[in-house]
Amino acid sequence: MQANTSPKPLILIDGSSYLYRAFHALPPLTNSRGEPTGAVYGVLNMIKKLLTDYDPEYVAVVFDAKGKTFRDEIYPAYKAHRPPMPDPLRLQIEPLREAIQFMGLPLISIEGIEADDVIGTLTRQALEQNWTVLISTGDKDMAQLVNDRVTLINTMSGTLLDSKGVQEKFGVPPESIIDYLALIGDTSDNIPGVPKVGPKTAAKWLHDYGSLDALIAQADKISGKIGENLRQSLEQLPLAKKLVTLRLYESLPVSVTELKPSQPDRVKLLELFRRLEFKNWLKELLEQESPAEKTALDYQLVLTQADLSQWINRIKQSKQFAFDIETTSLNTLDAQIVGFSFAVNANQAAYVPVAHDYIGVEAQLSLDEVLAQLKPVLENPLHTLIGQNLKYDIGVLANYGIEIGAKIYDTMLESYLLESSANRHDLDSLSLKYLGKKPISFESLAGKGANQLTFNQIALTDASNYAAEDADFALQLHQILWPKIIANDDLRCVLEDIEMPLVSVLSRMERCGVCIDPKLLAEQSQDLEQRIKTLEKEAYALADTMFNLASPKQLQSVLYEKMQLPILSKTPGGAPSTAESVLAELALDYPLPKLILEHRSLCKLKSTYTDSLPKQIHPKTGRVHTSYNQAVTATGRLSSTDPNLQNIPIRHEEGRRVRQAFIAPKGYKIISADYSQIELRIMAHLSHDPGLLKAFAASFDIHTATAAEVFGLPLTQVTQEQRRSAKAINFGLIYGMSAFGLSRQLGVSREVAQAYVDKYFARYPGVKFYMEAIRALARKQGYVETLLGRRLSIPEINSSQMQRRRAAERAAINAPMQGTAADIIKIAMISLDAWIRQSGVDVKMIMQVHDELVFEVAEDCVDLAKQQIEAHMIHAVKLEIPLVVNINVGNNWDEAH
Repeated sequence: MQANTSPKPLILIDGSSYLYRAFHALPPLTNSRGEPTGAVYGVLNMIKKLLTDYDPEYVAVVFDAKGKTFRDEIYPAYKAHRPPMPDPLRLQIEPLREAIQFMGLPLISIEGIEADDVIGTLTRQALEQNWTVLISTGDKDMAQLVNDRVTLINTMSGTLLDSKGVQEKFGVPPESIIDYLALIGDTSDNIPGVPKVGPKTAAKWLHDYGSLDALIAQADKISGKIGENLRQSLEQLPLAKKLVTLRLYESLPVSVTELKPSQPDRVKLLELFRRLEFKNWLKELLEQESPAEKTALDYQLVLTQADLSQWINRIKQSKQFAFDIETTSLNTLDAQIVGFSFAVNANQAAYVPVAHDYIGVEAQLSLDEVLAQLKPVLENPLHTLIGQNLKYDIGVLANYGIEIGAKIYDTMLESYLLESSANRHDLDSLSLKYLGKKPISFESLAGKGANQLTFNQIALTDASNYAAEDADFALQLHQILWPKIIANDDLRCVLEDIEMPLVSVLSRMERCGVCIDPKLLAEQSQDLEQRIKTLEKEAYALADTMFNLASPKQLQSVLYEKMQLPILSKTPGGAPSTAESVLAELALDYPLPKLILEHRSLCKLKSTYTDSLPKQIHPKTGRVHTSYNQAVTATGRLSSTDPNLQNIPIRHEEGRRVRQAFIAPKGYKIISADYSQIELRIMAHLSHDPGLLKAFAASFDIHTATAAEVFGLPLTQVTQEQRRSAKAINFGLIYGMSAFGLSRQLGVSREVAQAYVDKYFARYPGVKFYMEAIRALARKQGYVETLLGRRLSIPEINSSQMQRRRAAERAAINAPMQGTAADIIKIAMISLDAWIRQSGVDVKMIMQVHDELVFEVAEDCVDLAKQQIEAHMIHAVKLEIPLVVNINVGNNWDEAH
C-alpha cells in the first residue's frame, strides 16, 4: 500500500446517511414527469461542494448494500422498527448511484457489510499509511473514529467535528463514544440502551466512572429509579456495545489506494441531468464542451438573391421547414422585421438579414424582395411550418399583410401537451432538456439593461449564428416531440384540432384589442385613493398606532405583538404569517385583518387596473392589447398578461366598475357569452350520476336541486340560505374541498359540514365513485385526462408529504373538469372565428376570460351575432346533458355580463 504524500485528506462520504437525510430534510422536488428528484439533487449538491472545497485526490461514496449483516445475526430485532423505505426515496437510489459513477467517483457497496463498517475499515487503512481522513456524514456513530488525523464534516450543516468538537457536542471524548452510544441506545436502529438515560446522564456517568465496564462494575452505587434501570439493563449492555461498535475488517474488496476519481462521463451525465431536469448543472456541463465534441454546423448567412433563391427552393422541395423572425421589439404591433431564419435539416440553417443598420454593416437584401419570395411559401397550405411560439411570428407578419396558410406546428405547444405541469416551455429550456444543448443567449450578444442593443445593431456573423440556431433547434425539437405526440391519438387530435388552430385565433384577438374609457378609470382611481386612505385611518384607530399596512414586518408587529392575535401559521423563516389565507381566517373573528384584506384588494385593483390600463392604450390603435398564453396553466386554460384580464374581480362593486370601462365604440355593442355551470355539467357527464343528469336534463336550477336532495325538501321549499349552502357543496366538492374546508366556508361545525357531504354523496353516488376512481387512476399513472384526451400531469399524487399529496388528489378531481371546460371554449373560439371570417358579419371576438367570450358587434348585427354565438358555443362538444350559454348585451362589459 502506497503512502499518500498529498496534504489533501482522503474523503469518505456516507451516501446512505445523506440519502435519507436529504429526502426528509429537503423539499420534495420532482421533474415534469412526476419522478422524485429532491434527494438526488440534495446529495449531489453536497458531494459537489465537498469536491469544490477540498479537491481530493482520493475519495469514495459508500452505501449500504441490500441484505443482512452480522448485527442482524446477533440481534434479529436490529432496525426492526424502521418503516419500509418510501417509494419516492427508493426510486431515487439508482439515479443517484448512476450520477456518482458518471461523475467518476468510486462508489462502494459491499454485500454483508454496513456502510459505517466500510468507512471505519477504510479509515483504519488510511491511518496505517499516515493519511488524514475527512468523513462526510451526519451519523453520530462515526464520532468513535475521530482522532488527530480523522475529522467529521456534516456537509448539510457545514460543521466540522474534531476531537475537541466531539467532546463539546457529546460531553465525552471520541474514545468514550462507543460506551456513550451503548448507554443511550438508538431508537432508529432499535438498539436498546438504558431506559430514561439520555446524553447528559450518559456523559456524566462516563465522566465519573471512566468507562462502561467500570460503570457496570459499580452499578450498585447508582441510586434511585435510574440506578434501577441501569441494573436491569446490565445483561443487554454488552450487546448494545457490540452493535454500536464499528467492525473493522482485515481486508475489503477495495483498498484506499484504489479510490482515485476517474474522468467524468460527460455524455452520460448530460443524459442523466436532462432526464432529472437539473438545468443549472446541465448548463455547466454544456459550457465545458470541448471543440471535438461540438457538432459540425452548417449555418449560412444569406446576403445575395442567388443564395436566397437556393434556400427558397430547398424549402419548397422539403415541404417541411422551421422558421423564425428576428425583430426590434417583443410587442408584435411595434415589431419591425430585422431578419428571417430557416432550417430544413438538423444542423443546417440560414439567416437572411434585411435591416441591420450599424455603421459598416454589409449590404443586405431588402425586406420587400425577401417577403415577395417568402409570401407564397408561407401562405401555401401544402407546406408545413415549424416554429417556437409561432403566435408571435404570425402577429409580426400580419403587420406586413401576410397570413400564414401553411400547416403549423409549435414546439412550445408540443412540449406543453406532453408535460403540462412543466414550468417552462421556452426554447432555451426545451433545448437543454431534449437536445442537451445550451442555446446562444441574447444577452451574450446584446448586453443587458438600459444599454442592451436591439437585434438590428447585432453584428451579422453573431446574428446569423444566433438566428439560424433558433430555427435549427426548433426543427430538431419537433423531430423529437412529434413522435411522442403521435404515439397517442388523443394528444395528436388536441394538438392538431385545438391548440394549433387556436394560435391564429388568439393572434387576431390580440391584434384587435379592446376599447377602454381612460376617464372612467381615472375617476375610479381617485375614488379608490380616498377609500384606501379611509381604510388606513380606520386601521390606525383599531391598532391605536400608525403603521405601513403594506409592510409584512410592521403588520406582524401590530397583529401579533401589540394586539396579541393568535398565530395560526408561520413563514419558512419562523415569523408569524400575514398571508392572505391566514388573514382571511383571522378576519372571521377580528376586524383589523378583515380591513387589511380590503385594503390589499383595493390597492391591487388600483395599481393593476385603474392606474395601469390607461397607460397600456396603444398609440397606433387607441386600444388595449393583452397577450394570451396557451402554455402556462396545468389544466389547459388560457391565461393573459399585459394586462391580465383573467383576474378582474366580478363579485364586488369595484371590480364591476373596472369592467364598465371596457366599452363598445360608437355604433357597436358588447356581447358577453358565458357557459353556465359548465364544470358541474362536465362532472355530471363524467360521473354518469343519474341524479345530476336528471337535474340538468330537466333544466332545474342545480343548486336548488342539490339543496332539495341534501336537505330532503321539495324544490319549492328550498330557502336562499339552503341554496347558498348547496352551491358551496357543488363547487367545493368538484375542487376537492374537504368537510373541514366546507365548514369554514359555510360557517358551520365540521360535523354539520360532514353531514352535508355524506348526504350529497348518498344522493349522488356516481360523483363519489368518480372521485375515488379518478384519484386511484392518477396514483397509478401520474396523470389524468380531459374528455378530449388532453393529458394533465399530477406529479405529486404519490408524494410522501401529506399536504402535497392531498393537494394533488384535489387537482386530480378538478383537472379533468377544468381542462375539459378549457377544451370546449377553445373549440367554440375556433368555430366562431371561422364563422366570423367566412360570414363577413361585423363581429370581433375581443376577449376570453375563463368560461366567457366577449365580442364587439355592430348594432345592426346584434341579433344575428347572439344567435350564432350561442349555437357555436352549445354545439362545441356533445355531452349527455346540454350545454347552456348565458348571453347579454350592453354598452360596456359590465352591462353585458
